[in-house]
Amino acid sequence: MGSAIYGQQGELGQLFSKETQAIFFNWKEKPVQRMLDFDFLCGRPTPSVACIVQPGSNGGFQKVFFGDEEIAIPVYGSTTEAAKKHPKADVFVNYASFRSAYESTMEALQTATVRVVAVIAEGVPEKDTKRLIAYARSNNKVIIGPATVGGVQAGAFKIGDTAGTLDNIIACKLYRPGSVGFVSKSGGMSNEMYNVLSRATDGLYEGIAIGGDTFPGSTLSDHCIRYQNIPQIKMIVVLGELGGQDEYSLVSALKEGKVTKPVVAWVSGTCAKLFKSEVQFGHAGARSTGESDSAQVNRPNVLLRITKPATFVLAI
Repeated sequence: MGSAIYGQQGELGQLFSKETQAIFFNWKEKPVQRMLDFDFLCGRPTPSVACIVQPGSNGGFQKVFFGDEEIAIPVYGSTTEAAKKHPKADVFVNYASFRSAYESTMEALQTATVRVVAVIAEGVPEKDTKRLIAYARSNNKVIIGPATVGGVQAGAFKIGDTAGTLDNIIACKLYRPGSVGFVSKSGGMSNEMYNVLSRATDGLYEGIAIGGDTFPGSTLSDHCIRYQNIPQIKMIVVLGELGGQDEYSLVSALKEGKVTKPVVAWVSGTCAKLFKSEVQFGHAGARSTGESDSAQVNRPNVLLRITKPATFVLAI
């Protein structure tokens, strides 16, 4: 695995590889099985789910399929025990509810062998999210989420339900790497864009959905700067949205020369201006509380140094 997002400039790199393994917190059959189906499709020799943490469990196993072979994944009652038994598992996939996501995420961040934590839950209290972000940044850890579907490195590793069903993964050619680095706030729109990229380019190399809550653990610009330092990524695609000012930090990164690869970006939500009152879109963070948060203002600023599609359709 590459070094974490918050290291020195020369240390930034990819988060996952074909050897990456994860600790899966709070057993959910479908996301685990989808991770293993992706593994098998990509020709991974070992499953990406090393173990499952089920709080209060006395241990045991969960039966799942790896291709046409039934396998047993060990279950532990605590993150500490799981990390001790599986020290090479450096990704923590957290399916805890928003009520307990803070405690389980903080425990994972404080685990020395864990370097990336994906927080799936939506609606984690903002004060808790800020504490998690502060701890992660000061300890060289990476948070994806909250309110995320996760991320994927094509042909190598994916988190939970990222990219949807196996049919969609095949259609989007995610079983082998392309050369596009993609980042978005939305998991659903990421799935759409993976399909677009498979038809308009040589395909995805890595894609991250940072999450739709107001305070994401890592930002659009964090991942774009990281993509700059991955040689296999030749261009970057960003799908922003109204609300917040993360897109401005991407402009700053471009102006400062932190990102020099070709970038194509779109900021969704331009229709918000057609409504007489403030509109809350699907994500907690997808609302404009001021002129600077609007898609109309964000879009020209973002596209100032980036390829300018006249419309989303033309960008395809």
